Amino acid sequence: MSFPPLNPADESFAARLPAGVLRPVEPRYLEERRGLFRGQAGLLAAPRDVEEVAAILRAANEARVGVVPYGGGTGLVGGQVSPDGPAPLVLSLERMTAIRGVYPAENVIVAEAGAVLADVQAAAEAAERLFPLSLGAEGSCRIGGNLSTNAGGVNVLRYGNTRELTLGLEAVLPDGSVWHGLKRLRKDNTGYDLRGLMIGAEGTLGVITAASLRLFPRPARTGAALVVVESPAAALDLLALAGARIGPGVSAFELISGQGMRFLAETGCAARAPLDPIPDWAVLIDLGLGPVDDPQAALAALYEEAEAAGLVSGGVIAQSEAQRAGLWAMREQIPEANKRIGAISSHDISLPLSAIPDFIPAARSAVTRLGAFRINAFGHLGDGNLHFNVFPPEGRARDAYGPELRERVATAIYDVVAGFGGSFSAEHGVGRLKVDDLERYGDPARLAAMRAIKAALDPNGIMNPGAVLRRADS
Repeated sequence: MSFPPLNPADESFAARLPAGVLRPVEPRYLEERRGLFRGQAGLLAAPRDVEEVAAILRAANEARVGVVPYGGGTGLVGGQVSPDGPAPLVLSLERMTAIRGVYPAENVIVAEAGAVLADVQAAAEAAERLFPLSLGAEGSCRIGGNLSTNAGGVNVLRYGNTRELTLGLEAVLPDGSVWHGLKRLRKDNTGYDLRGLMIGAEGTLGVITAASLRLFPRPARTGAALVVVESPAAALDLLALAGARIGPGVSAFELISGQGMRFLAETGCAARAPLDPIPDWAVLIDLGLGPVDDPQAALAALYEEAEAAGLVSGGVIAQSEAQRAGLWAMREQIPEANKRIGAISSHDISLPLSAIPDFIPAARSAVTRLGAFRINAFGHLGDGNLHFNVFPPEGRARDAYGPELRERVATAIYDVVAGFGGSFSAEHGVGRLKVDDLERYGDPARLAAMRAIKAALDPNGIMNPGAVLRRADS
């Protein structure tokens, strides 16, 4: 896909921008949290409103200057940093943080793209409502980034991805025109779904500046249990049983491997699994029920039936909110333990649920043909999203393994994923890290349509150049 050559965001370009939007390019804007990329920037702009965003993009399009949208900087695939090419303009939404409105009767909140996810959750809670998107980085990630990557998290099983949580958008297109799509409608069947197109585009089709987001009633009573299962197959049977007995009250269903629980102890993390001995597999179940329902009783009844069916063989049911929080702290610290160990190669994949029990040993076999490794497979089993991460054997460091091996490991895993009809990116996106993978595993007709859409909306190729789709200058 060929575009006209880009120009750097230099001082002559700075004179074209609205007064008061430029800020110093601090190192944090150029850092990728896993150290896989080092970004560059000629200028950094932090607009205060949608009109300034429009003026910035209009100027960038006329000058053919690349623009890299920046939210909270928490992405894991390099979508927020530009490591090569002419130095771009980094466009930070951090000054656009307003909650423009909360409509409890409609179950809607309208937030600007720079609002931190935790602040949107708090605004919903103040209105006695729930915004259910929940991520490990929710204290620093921003709604614009969540929308641009179609973020998932732990509650997708019950509430859906960010796309399903969004009713309308306000966005600026690459030519500086403003799409006023910030509606609060559940039904709006008036043509192409631009909302769905912009969400998940990773800033390659424009800049989302605000969103109308769905809220939900807050569960009156919550509960959680960590139970031992024999295998991922037994975990899937337990998921089906939980759905049949508890229905939509199941908010999250997380598969946790023994390796992940052992990593917590090995790396000195504060949270530990309250299971002795550590099993090969466990499941964390979370419930959100109405005021007349007893989550502890529901979990106890589920456990008894599952035990009789041979699906579970031990575990704990939280008897208080503090104990529930402790179970979730254990789950949420597993990525931190992974980081301390140091992964050779990390993979965010999704699969048809019924394929997961066969996929895990097949992928393990593919990896072990390349060497001796430790594997931590865990994640959101309820929606088919696994994090299949590969680590050095005990006593060896990640630095002993080069990028060539990491690429071979990733290819081996993604080949197995493709064979089972899965996706190499479940919730992290493509960014710059997985452009090659998209070309290798993507459907040709879909890729052609994506390139045509990009060329139509962004003919100069200024928006997040090099992310998602490979850029070739003409």
